[in-house]
Amino acid sequence: MDEIRIEGLKVFANHGVNREEQENGQDFYVNAVLYTDTRRAGMSDDLEDTANYSEVCHFMNQFIGENTFQLIETVAERLAREILLRFSPVKKLDLEICKPKAPIGLPFSGVSVKISREWHEVYIAFGSNIGDKEAHIDRGLAMLNTYQGVIVEKASEIIRSTPYGGVDQEEFLNGVVAARTYLSPEELLEVLHEIEASENRERKVHWGPRTLDLDIIFYDDLIQDDEELCIPHIDMQNRDFVLLPMMELAPYKRHPVTGKSVQEMITELRSNQ
Repeated sequence: MDEIRIEGLKVFANHGVNREEQENGQDFYVNAVLYTDTRRAGMSDDLEDTANYSEVCHFMNQFIGENTFQLIETVAERLAREILLRFSPVKKLDLEICKPKAPIGLPFSGVSVKISREWHEVYIAFGSNIGDKEAHIDRGLAMLNTYQGVIVEKASEIIRSTPYGGVDQEEFLNGVVAARTYLSPEELLEVLHEIEASENRERKVHWGPRTLDLDIIFYDDLIQDDEELCIPHIDMQNRDFVLLPMMELAPYKRHPVTGKSVQEMITELRSNQ
């Protein structure tokens, strides 16, 4: 990915733990790397086809100057979030907030916080088999799209499926959404649990009935296996109610562990049924 670099942007602001810092203010310096695709702009010579670094600089100056936070960690986190949300050509950024006059009380040359934040491609499966199933799904997906840091880009058609796991219960409505997020996997999981709770999801029976079920299927090509979260979803290759909607959205998406595409997984599943 191409880079646009901004170095040494000077901003006067009132961030700090001490009251004097918040009252009197001081100079901060910002370094940023904007990761984007500059090829189109390079060919067209049109400012509309790139991330306008002048606008980004003025926005950073305004945001840092108009807000007050105790920690430069917070300055960096909030600013990175706002840049990703406001400037769509920016897919990822490295951001460094420098505080050359931090009240340390010892000789030093500089203090800074540097972070990297980016948009991630995620696929989230949804399902419901209690009450007004369509309403549970509609409200859940609408709520998902309202969370800052999650943008639902496309949803599959809703399919009907028989219950999975051997528990006697009503049929399910299932589907998958493609989205992008700058949340970590753990933060995204917390959001999904909040949405499930808003629809009165209860976890009493494993693989049992539920008002709304939301599962992370893919998060980029991340492989994660711990007590709280397994990505890719550990049993997706055996679930046609996941693979069929995924086939609609991303048939050539490959499982980062097995290397098999969605299309290959569903062909293999059908051959074994």
